[in-house]
Amino acid sequence: MVFLVILLLIIVVIAFKSIKVVRQSEVCIVERLGRFHNVATAGLTIIVPFIDTIRSVVSLKQQTMDVPPQGVITADNVTITIDTVVFYKITDPAKAVYEIQNLKKGIEYLAITTIRDIVGKMELDATFSSRDTINNQLRVILDEATDAWGCKVDRVEIKDITPPADIRDAMEKQMNAERNKRALILQAQGERESAITLAEGRKQAAILDAEADREARIRRATGEADAIKQVAEAKAKEIEMVYEAIKSSDPDEKLVQLKSLEALKEVAKGDANKIFIPFEATSTLSSLGAIKDVMSDKKQKNNQ
Repeated sequence: MVFLVILLLIIVVIAFKSIKVVRQSEVCIVERLGRFHNVATAGLTIIVPFIDTIRSVVSLKQQTMDVPPQGVITADNVTITIDTVVFYKITDPAKAVYEIQNLKKGIEYLAITTIRDIVGKMELDATFSSRDTINNQLRVILDEATDAWGCKVDRVEIKDITPPADIRDAMEKQMNAERNKRALILQAQGERESAITLAEGRKQAAILDAEADREARIRRATGEADAIKQVAEAKAKEIEMVYEAIKSSDPDEKLVQLKSLEALKEVAKGDANKIFIPFEATSTLSSLGAIKDVMSDKKQKNNQ
């Protein structure tokens, strides 16, 4: 009975040592008598007990490694602190176990030396504006160096670049000055555009006023010209009618002279200081004077 129990225990131990379950996205490095034997993939794996051993369990998932912040001196002798994170994946588990003692430490040290080499050739302002360039250079160099370790570096990201306090103060003052400068420039441009707009408005208003005044003058002059034309036509018709009437009445010479004197009387009522009497009118005046004398003598005789 005891023998059966011992045999059962031995079988259980052998089964426990022989049957291994590998999880998804993981592999196991199997060694046989201290040498690399195979890579056990996800699922149920049976190994020879006491001969085969599991050296290491390697994850095939994307992994991240936070590189400790490092002080780096730039080309213009400014010490800045750079915080970096590396994204990598193991492509060859056997190399990752046997080619390097500690893969994470190797990537970390390689990232530190590469950052110092790249950033040390750049000036301070360039480090802030060239993060993508730095990231790409770091990724290429790390990927080439870690290929021998069965590792592929997918991405390298600079999380933060921290300059010294005095440099930050100077940069903040510079940024404030730039913002104030841009504000003043925008204000000046706005005032300039406003002045131009107002001037254009005044110009257009003046042009419209001038055009309106010119149009009014033209219309006024056209109206006056039409009125003068109508008056002239009316006067011409009146003269024509008077002439026709005189012509049809066949006036004698005395009547014509009398009408001339009446017209002369109307002329004399004007504001002119001097009146020019035609020579032909003098004979008429003398005749009228003689008539007046004859009429006066006749009146006196009748009174006697």
